[in-house]
Amino acid sequence: MYRLLIADDEELERQGLEWIARRMLPDVFEVIHAENGRRAIELAEERRPHIVLMDVQMPGIQGIEALREIRRLLPDAKLVLVTAYDYFSYAQEAMPLGVKEYVVKPAGREQMAGLLRRLVDELDREKDKRSEELELRSKVSSLQPLVENELALMLMIDHVRGASPAELSEWLGFPLIDCRCLVAAVPGPDSAVDRTALYETVRRIAKSHGPCIVSSILERHLAVFRRRPPQTSDDEWKEEAVRFGEKLRDAVLDQTGTRLSIGIGTLRSGADGLRSSYFEAVFASTFDVRDGGVCLFEDLKQAKPDGYPGDDLERDDRRSYVMSALLRIREIREEQTFSVIDRAKAYIRRRFAEELSLEDVAEHVHLNPFYFSKVFKQHVGETFIDFLTGLRIDRAKELIEEGRLSLKEICYEVGYKDPNYFSRVFKKVTGVAPSEYRSSGSPS
Repeated sequence: MYRLLIADDEELERQGLEWIARRMLPDVFEVIHAENGRRAIELAEERRPHIVLMDVQMPGIQGIEALREIRRLLPDAKLVLVTAYDYFSYAQEAMPLGVKEYVVKPAGREQMAGLLRRLVDELDREKDKRSEELELRSKVSSLQPLVENELALMLMIDHVRGASPAELSEWLGFPLIDCRCLVAAVPGPDSAVDRTALYETVRRIAKSHGPCIVSSILERHLAVFRRRPPQTSDDEWKEEAVRFGEKLRDAVLDQTGTRLSIGIGTLRSGADGLRSSYFEAVFASTFDVRDGGVCLFEDLKQAKPDGYPGDDLERDDRRSYVMSALLRIREIREEQTFSVIDRAKAYIRRRFAEELSLEDVAEHVHLNPFYFSKVFKQHVGETFIDFLTGLRIDRAKELIEEGRLSLKEICYEVGYKDPNYFSRVFKKVTGVAPSEYRSSGSPS
């Protein structure tokens, strides 16, 4: 149902126009009355009518002035000027406001009904057009990540299928000018990575920081190509790239439990330039893996550390190097993970008799609790709780065999506060209650 605003200082005129609208076009309009120009403006802002029938001569704010304000408020509304013969010249003044229809009083029933039908048909067509545009926009939005990924693959590994990088970049509105590549490498075992959550998190954060192209996860890493904003100096863009890398690393760890190794290539233009920036970013991502830093390739270029690939590798050599560099990241991180787990196990062994939580241990080894829980189970073969319980029950068995303490004292000695709960856990692990274990005089 469309809203029809009738603005006229004569009530009979308003009622007559409403009667025609309801009689000739039943169930089409919600009719709104305004007795002067000021009230018409107020109702236009409040009710947002689709069609406005405006009388020229009214007390206070005149019809033309009211239409001017209503056009500002409602740029898509259909405006109709209602005038008498003596005021026909007002129609010319109304033309710049988009008033393309006028009615001369007294309006005939068929004339007014025909006008309203034409306006309703226009509104229906415009509504259908908007619906089609929204549907098309929705389809394009769903295709955009696929096109982005195709372009990213072209830039990363010279992957060509149909369109060229220039064509895809134009379609996406992402000129390949003054861009840096950031590589987020994912060390560690596959089972510790939720690839969907990782990709969606990286894409969401990257898109919130301006125009960019985000690749899918390829060989345990993904790439983000970001364009330098206008009026940004090289030094400012370099500093911003590092800040973005740090924010991306921290957010991914917090939201998915995945640690990233971040490398950033140099500022480049064109498909070949961005491919070089990608290669540089992969190399940079192999450094600072142990402490989770963010590494710029231009900093490494100055130092030329061990493994520096040089500036003249052929394309096939580069692909091979990318794979070996990512393997290096994985090996370093796996070594680091084993070190972290060893430290965690030692910490638990020292404090198992105290009130100890998974969060306490994760904080001690500087890992996100969610991530620590996953890697602990993977490397130890049991959950944190099972490992902690095993230590406590083993110590309880030793104390029972020594015979110095009561079962209640042993309960507190190994970290439990409730003897009944201790008894249930002991029986679940050993198959017998603590008292039976003591009576047997030997381990079960």
